[in-house]
Amino acid sequence: MWVDESAFYLLPAVVRTWAPRGETPVLQGYLTRDHLSVISGLTIEGQLLLQMRRQAFCGPDMVQFLRHLLRHIPGKLLVLWDGASIHRGQAVRDFLAAGGAARLHLEQLPAYAPELNPDEGIWHYLKHVELRNLCCDDLPELQQELRRAVARLRHKSAVLQGCISEVGYAL
Repeated sequence: MWVDESAFYLLPAVVRTWAPRGETPVLQGYLTRDHLSVISGLTIEGQLLLQMRRQAFCGPDMVQFLRHLLRHIPGKLLVLWDGASIHRGQAVRDFLAAGGAARLHLEQLPAYAPELNPDEGIWHYLKHVELRNLCCDDLPELQQELRRAVARLRHKSAVLQGCISEVGYAL
C-alpha cells in the first residue's frame, strides 16, 4: 500500500474550461490559508482509504491512520511512504514497538521521488479533475465536496489502477 498526505485549500485549482467566445470565465475565491489535511492509502488492488482533518497531521495522527489501515485490510501490510518527519516520529516508533509491527511493515520511498508514489496521482486527479474550478465558501463545504469526489473516485477502478501503472509498478 502507498500512503501520502496532501492539503486542499479553499482557493480553486484553476484549469482550462470552455466559455462563450469573448467571455472570460471568472472564479471568485477567498484568499485564505484555511485548508483540509488529507491522508490516503492506495492498495495494489485499487482500494482507496482516506482520512481528513482541519489541522496539519502530526505523529499521533499517523498512528491513528495506521490503525485505520490495519482495521480495514486483513493480513500483513507493507506501507510505502515518503520520508516525512511525522512518518519517522516517536509516536510511530512507539506504535510499532507496542505490537504494531506484528502485521505492519513500513518502508520509505527514496528521497525526492514523488513520481514513485501512485498516491500523488490520486491527489492530482482529485484536484485537477474532480474538484477543478470549484470555489467553496468555507471548510465544511470543501469537506463535503471532497467526500463526494472521493466517493466518485472509488468507483473509477480504471483511474485507481492507472495511478499505479503510471509510475511503473506491474499489476
